[in-house]
Amino acid sequence: MFDEANDFSRERNFAGNNAMMNNDNTLSQGNTPPFLRPPFLQRLSTKFLLLSVLCVLVAQVLIFVPSIASMRIRWLETELASVAPVSLIIERNTTLDIPRHVQDMVLLTTDTKAIIIRDGISSRILAMTEVPKQVTAEINLDNVNEADAIIGAFDTLFYGGNQYLKVYGTIGDRGEILEMIIVDDQLRKAMLAFSRNIALISLLISVLATGFIYLVINNMLVRPVTRMHRNMIDFTQAPDNPRMIITPDERDDELGIAQRQLAYLQSNLQRTFVERKHLADLGLAVSKINHDLRNILASAQLISDSLAEVQDPSVKRFAPRLLRALNRAIQYTETVIAYGRSQESASNIQLTNLSTLIEEIQETLHITSDTGIEFQNNVSDDFEIYVDGDQLYRVLHNLLKNSMQAITQMEQTGENTTKRICINAIYDDKNVQIDVQDTGPGLPKLARDYLFVAFRGSTRKDGTGLGLAIAHELVRAHGGSIKLIDDGEIGTHFRIILPRNI
Repeated sequence: MFDEANDFSRERNFAGNNAMMNNDNTLSQGNTPPFLRPPFLQRLSTKFLLLSVLCVLVAQVLIFVPSIASMRIRWLETELASVAPVSLIIERNTTLDIPRHVQDMVLLTTDTKAIIIRDGISSRILAMTEVPKQVTAEINLDNVNEADAIIGAFDTLFYGGNQYLKVYGTIGDRGEILEMIIVDDQLRKAMLAFSRNIALISLLISVLATGFIYLVINNMLVRPVTRMHRNMIDFTQAPDNPRMIITPDERDDELGIAQRQLAYLQSNLQRTFVERKHLADLGLAVSKINHDLRNILASAQLISDSLAEVQDPSVKRFAPRLLRALNRAIQYTETVIAYGRSQESASNIQLTNLSTLIEEIQETLHITSDTGIEFQNNVSDDFEIYVDGDQLYRVLHNLLKNSMQAITQMEQTGENTTKRICINAIYDDKNVQIDVQDTGPGLPKLARDYLFVAFRGSTRKDGTGLGLAIAHELVRAHGGSIKLIDDGEIGTHFRIILPRNI
């Protein structure tokens, strides 16, 4: 007899799972915000633009530093060169009757405060308008140090205007040194004008360079990324619409590869979404059909029980077959509905005696000597592990049931081999290993190709493949693994590996 209450409960579970999935789809589509452009300062293009401006300005500053130092040295060399010819004439032609005030006027037109000639032994003052104040810096134009030139240039820019500088260098063929003392106000004005011109040129270069860089980066990078961003948002709003799948650009760089991968991913997601929707609709339909089907099967089972009591030989011969067919149909519907649940309940981990659990499964499946199957439980009586006993029971029950059915099917084909099912278990510091082996015909190729895949990995023609799929799911829920061992021996060998301490 069927339990009507359990039937309605499972129906509600299946319908509830379908409703939850539909709600998830609605949420994923309805709550997704529309595509909005970020604020100007947060846009990727703006960040690239500002970064480009910063890079160009840094480059211009790095160019400006040695340029201003070089300009200062050239200005001083020009000033010294303008004084040198007249100074040499006065110094070498002492017979010239040039009034002193004329010499001073000619030599000091460059705002020079004093002009001195040195020949290594003696010094001669050619002109002096006033006694110089304290000299701030001495500049040897014959030996200019780059670091000193840069430091001196910024000193003049920030603190100059009334500082006295001693500038000297070699003139003539006799190795004489011309020395002049000047105030740096004119020098500072020239440096400020030079800096202003450099700043204007740098600004123009920055605008042109950053504009070009922005256009290139925006066309090659920002625009494709924005397109992918907009497409992903549009796809989440309508994942079942084929028009939402991105059309990749014909480019071979990383963005082109990313667009093709995104299109491939969206195609797979769309196919999965459609399949999931179909399965949800199918699940709801199956849950409704199952209620009526189970009532029909319940009535048929009552009739078959009554037929089994009839003493007619023909009825007695066909009644067991009818009962087996009904039981197979009942089991099939229950398995499908059980797998239709959205997820398994949380594992209840506790210390479980593995040997006792295996004995319970053996009794449930009636694997006794009367069936002609040798059952070897090689697990010691004190072998205990931390697992969910009910879930591990289902795993081992599915494996042992498959082994028993495979051996029984082998008997029907007339094959004469040893019929044995063997279970072994060992453990180390980290894992527990459980081996389930039988001497059946082994798994067919189709079952091996789709092992643990529901509805496709069945080991029998009339099976659903849900047993192995459920076993795989339960073992994974424990953080373990289950796999088929190909050790070259006859039969089938499954190995379960579970963490010893979950």
